[in-house]
Amino acid sequence: MSIAWPAANAYADAMRLVVNNCVVPGRSGTVSIVCDDGTISEVAPAGAVASIRGDVVIDAEGRFVSPPFVDAHFHLDSVLTRVPNRSGTLREGIDNWAHYKRSKLTVEDVYQRANRYCEHAFARGIQAIRSHVDVCDQRLLGVEALLQIRADWKDRIDIQLVAFPQDGFFDGPETRSLLIRALDMGVDVVGGIPHNERTGALGHRSIVELMEIADERDLLVDMHCDESDDPGSRHVEILTDETYKRNMGERVTASHITSTAMMDRYYLNRKLIPLMARTGIHVIANPLINVHLGGHFHHPAPRAMAPIKELLAAGITVACGQDCNEDPWYPLGDADMFEVAKMGAHVGHMMGLAQLDEMYRTITYYPARIMRLDGYGLDPGARASFVIFDAPTLLDAMRTSAERLVIVRDGTVAIDRRLNSTTDG
Repeated sequence: MSIAWPAANAYADAMRLVVNNCVVPGRSGTVSIVCDDGTISEVAPAGAVASIRGDVVIDAEGRFVSPPFVDAHFHLDSVLTRVPNRSGTLREGIDNWAHYKRSKLTVEDVYQRANRYCEHAFARGIQAIRSHVDVCDQRLLGVEALLQIRADWKDRIDIQLVAFPQDGFFDGPETRSLLIRALDMGVDVVGGIPHNERTGALGHRSIVELMEIADERDLLVDMHCDESDDPGSRHVEILTDETYKRNMGERVTASHITSTAMMDRYYLNRKLIPLMARTGIHVIANPLINVHLGGHFHHPAPRAMAPIKELLAAGITVACGQDCNEDPWYPLGDADMFEVAKMGAHVGHMMGLAQLDEMYRTITYYPARIMRLDGYGLDPGARASFVIFDAPTLLDAMRTSAERLVIVRDGTVAIDRRLNSTTDG
């Protein structure tokens, strides 16, 4: 299975790309971006590089330009399965996915669904995805398919895969060997789901053993952690402590941690968050899914999402991911990372202008840091990958989920919806 570069790409052989009259994060006024051989070589005030010729020259006409979106928490193996979840609960989603695995899952099925999604996601400005892949399947069909997807899409989307024991690390006697096999096949990150083990003690033990595996192999860690309404769920504390003891710092990420929304404020703000900040552990919240699946068993229903504002204030790197699109857990989703950021802003009380800028960073710069993406950003020396939005400012782009007019990947214009660029500029 292979996928060709987008058809009729008029810019595929361009060596120098110049984009004039851009509005970019962190700079006042408009600027020009000069790209040589896939790398940003210069960012200067508009007009300062007017005499520089390019193989391709684009006039952004005062529009907002951003590095590409980074979705650091997703499930490509279950995307677009469109399995109905009648109760709207996490538990039914897990059960429905188990049934789908037994009855319908094939390598071709996973590949074709993930491929369709990646085509749409790339057109929506996403150029990096961290996808969890279920390893509680003796055939490892999802692993096989997504390794091929990662290879076939490497020129457009950087894909990291997480070995994810969806049913629990101790669900069956072969799960450990399956996870190890997935890592040996080339999966990048060690995952886990301690709150889904049969007991809290087994959840604790799963963290220890999974961290041992990651430590021995010098791999990153990203665990679904405390994704529940249980205020007594303490697995993120255990994960943080294991991170501290092993000095693994910024290699470890706790995803979801929705139980923090229900925790005692003294414990959360005086103990847990300071411990996490001191350790350097990262957090990924998934606002759309967390709010949808959480809070079913409380009245009044709480904001079932990690406290993004407090975590950021403590210096913790926080990203926001989509988690799901049209799968057993979530019937909606459109690969729109602005939608994710806006939900996080609403639920997290992050509507100040500076806070909205922080929410933008949770879908760009912060997940790029978590995924350790080389050369991310819009500074000289960075990869020449970015998106031109049909909006004059970040606030306007976020408010309207503005159209992605031009998408550039490593100095090549992959998508141009304006059709008024010039060559031999």
